[in-house]
Amino acid sequence: MKEEYELVIVGGGISGASLLYTVANFTDIEKVALIEKEDEIAAINSHHTNNSQTLHFGDIETNYTLEKAETVKRGAEMVAGYLEENDPDREMHSKRSKMVLAVGDEEVDKLETRYHDEGFGDLFPKLEAISREEIAEIEPKVVEGRDPTKDMLALQTPDGYTVDYGEVAKSFVDEARDVDGVDVYTGTEVESINETEDEYLVETEAGWFSADTTVVAAGSHSLQIAKEMGYGEHMSLLPVAGSFFVADEGLLNGKVYTLQMKKLPFAAVHGDAEVHDGDLTRFGPTAKVVPALERGRLSTVPDFFDVFQLNSDSVLSYTNILADRILFPYVLKNLVYDVPSVGKRAFLPHVQKVVPTVELEDIERAKGYGGVRPQIVNTKTKSLDMGEAKITGDGIIFNVTPSPGASTCLQNALQDTRQVLDFLEGDYEFDEEQFEDATIGNFPRADGEQDPDPVPADDD
Repeated sequence: MKEEYELVIVGGGISGASLLYTVANFTDIEKVALIEKEDEIAAINSHHTNNSQTLHFGDIETNYTLEKAETVKRGAEMVAGYLEENDPDREMHSKRSKMVLAVGDEEVDKLETRYHDEGFGDLFPKLEAISREEIAEIEPKVVEGRDPTKDMLALQTPDGYTVDYGEVAKSFVDEARDVDGVDVYTGTEVESINETEDEYLVETEAGWFSADTTVVAAGSHSLQIAKEMGYGEHMSLLPVAGSFFVADEGLLNGKVYTLQMKKLPFAAVHGDAEVHDGDLTRFGPTAKVVPALERGRLSTVPDFFDVFQLNSDSVLSYTNILADRILFPYVLKNLVYDVPSVGKRAFLPHVQKVVPTVELEDIERAKGYGGVRPQIVNTKTKSLDMGEAKITGDGIIFNVTPSPGASTCLQNALQDTRQVLDFLEGDYEFDEEQFEDATIGNFPRADGEQDPDPVPADDD
């Protein structure tokens, strides 16, 4: 038996769930299905133990350009607005202070330039430059035990949303389930997607689905499926597994970032209170290159090689990337952090950069924390493509969403919904004003701050 839909979404993480929520609640598409291979929604990278739990606005991420921060900011405000409206009891998120910390004259100069001269202070009205004394009031452990002769500066904001993206994804799906014509299939693995003249046939272990249009939002597996269908031939993946160290003592009240290296696509080491347990402080992430698409699942090693495709372009691309004089030492250091006993000692200075008084016995490798983030490799340029990747085919979209994909999930869903309606070429409507009211319209703004303009229709 074949189930027929106008749209089939493959993948029930935060990206697929946000698209389902948007299409089901704000368009008049009549039949839509979401297919997830795990028994639960958001069981892999969107699960709260497998990511940084950060809603990235671009205010304290010092490897973002102002242009990127403008885009990410609007996407993050959509998610924040949804949380403000739908999670008053803070079951899906915690709202705490967050800051990026500069220590020493060189770092302080960089942060002052970013705030005053590069426009970040203007872009983020709630962001304030604060000195040692003000830092100590908000995060006393950050100042305690630190060299008093070293200058300190932090950019701090109250918009520190620590998010359980797994629960948010489930909330999106729950909001969509109640809509007539919406079906959600869990524990259903997609085996292939076949393109015909007028539809897509999605083969699963539970049977066949037909769709007028399809969106694949399956993380690293999106590129694997795309390649099987003849798309994304110039792309590969550098899967990076993130891990954390933890301290049981509640050392931090919010999130404290250190300055990031602009050339690296990975987050700088930071410390924060866990989303559901303020007494558990996480430090990380580490970033280890692994030949697998999912953390701890050897069954996904062959999937990685499906994407890697052992050929000269792939080999040369990886060689060029990993030989970089900044990236190569970084990769080697992160391998050391996984070595028992030695790893904890090697990582301790990064922890002490955030909380100086932490000793070796205070931290442990976090068990069960950490996921895989796919970094996009362009095999034409033999380089990493920073940020998210989207492949748009004839009636099909493939989304590969490394950080900050979760932060911009609703903004991506907005753009994908527009594209889906273009694919369908029918008399369909998308109530974007209602969508904005339900999301970014609920974001709390600073006094006098204006709501941002809607995303232009041609903003891809």
